[in-house]
Amino acid sequence: MDHYDVVIIGSGLGGLACGTMLAQEGYKVCVLEKNKQIGGNLQTFVRDRVVFDSGVHYVGGLDIGQNLYQLFKYLGIMDKLKLCKLDEEGFDRILFKDDPNVYCYAQGYENFIKVLSKQFPGEEEALRKYCEGIKEVCSKFPLYNLRKGDYLEKIGALEVDTRAFIESITANKKLQSVLAGTSLLYAGEPDKTPLYVHALVLNSYIESSWRFTGGGSQIARLLSRQIIAHGGRIINYTEIKRLVEENGKIAYAESATGEHFAGKLFISNVHPAKSMEMIKSDQIKKAFRTRLKSLENSISVFYVNVVLKEKAMKYFNHNYYYFAVEDTWAVLNYDDGNWPLGYALYFTASTKDNEWSDGVTIMTYMRFDEVKRWQHTFNTVATESDRGEDYEAFKKTKSEKLFSAVEEKFPGFKDSIQSYYAATPLTVRDYIGTDDGSLYGIVKDYREPMRTFISPRTKIPNLFLTGQNLNLHGVLGVTVNAVMTCSEILGIDYILDKIRNA
Repeated sequence: MDHYDVVIIGSGLGGLACGTMLAQEGYKVCVLEKNKQIGGNLQTFVRDRVVFDSGVHYVGGLDIGQNLYQLFKYLGIMDKLKLCKLDEEGFDRILFKDDPNVYCYAQGYENFIKVLSKQFPGEEEALRKYCEGIKEVCSKFPLYNLRKGDYLEKIGALEVDTRAFIESITANKKLQSVLAGTSLLYAGEPDKTPLYVHALVLNSYIESSWRFTGGGSQIARLLSRQIIAHGGRIINYTEIKRLVEENGKIAYAESATGEHFAGKLFISNVHPAKSMEMIKSDQIKKAFRTRLKSLENSISVFYVNVVLKEKAMKYFNHNYYYFAVEDTWAVLNYDDGNWPLGYALYFTASTKDNEWSDGVTIMTYMRFDEVKRWQHTFNTVATESDRGEDYEAFKKTKSEKLFSAVEEKFPGFKDSIQSYYAATPLTVRDYIGTDDGSLYGIVKDYREPMRTFISPRTKIPNLFLTGQNLNLHGVLGVTVNAVMTCSEILGIDYILDKIRNA
């Protein structure tokens, strides 16, 4: 049996970031991954020589001195990333079905206000209120700002509803919809999603927005190199089924094939509810298990990765968010007849050509119920299996509906397609490990903010949690969560000092 200082279950960003931080501090680290490829939502794959991202299509906060920049400096990967800065005059662009206008989110708060004020004359004051509100909420989250603070700072910011806040700053319905136009980034729900979720995501993108040239898997690759360079190990094809307790602590992790990995400390990057299923321990109270099980997971997605014919479609250095309805919050409430009510369009940044695009990803919401009849199938590169002809027919029908929606705003799109590859909530489930393919972590509700906050510390003294389900999802959110987890081991003052001085 191998012995380590720290055993980490799951090689998503949370697991790799924790592994890197602790390996850099001299801990002997082992990261265990059930799939062939590491990285969770950072995974990329190649189709017809085009690199596609599975989950991370762009990131914010990477200008010098900004929060993700500083975190990546500390993790030792910032200078090695291949990045392309998105269009400063409109990194995200919002489209509506019967509206010829393109509404632009610009980088930098003053620029953001200036660009939208031109499109909404007379709304500059409302836009200033919006931006000040976003910055004010963000200021109340200490770790997001890489400083120490206490929970009391956040309390006022937790119980504000995003939609109510946007409606309070302007009566202009179109501007309200535009400001909620990137809710696909966090599965925003009207009268439910807290303002802090919207603010923490939007703030980092407004500060600066970037696309990865050649895909987001470079983050996982660089972090894994850091772990290995500091004497750690990463073991693929190893699914952990049990965390075994002895004398009040976890003694070892047991794999599906019966291998044991012993450690002094254990960190689970698996969904908290699934993590608890691995443990038989009286220290984990039934009420806690029940609470975790009762938490609602956010919706899943259907996305199609399209390989484009050569020089058929221009490369756009920005993203599009399209809505078939005037109210951007309504996209979640689709039915079979009107799906899709909206979609996001992400262009792949090619290292070969910055004039023409070689690929595009279209993403829209899809509930797990739609693919439930195939839930007993499992298909990854490591464990390949066929879900059957009816599943392929389902994907084809859905893809063609999505293409028709894109064609409305981008005439000629269908003719530009060389080949395409669709993924459903089952794909997300199989690769990311959530039972229902949830992509955005646990649903947050401003009316019950404490119910969805999960501590990285558990009742078992040497077991910790990390990942997108603790507080925030996304690259920045998960990296901050990893800092929170490691601060339980290294001490918050020590780790923040290291990050700030990196």
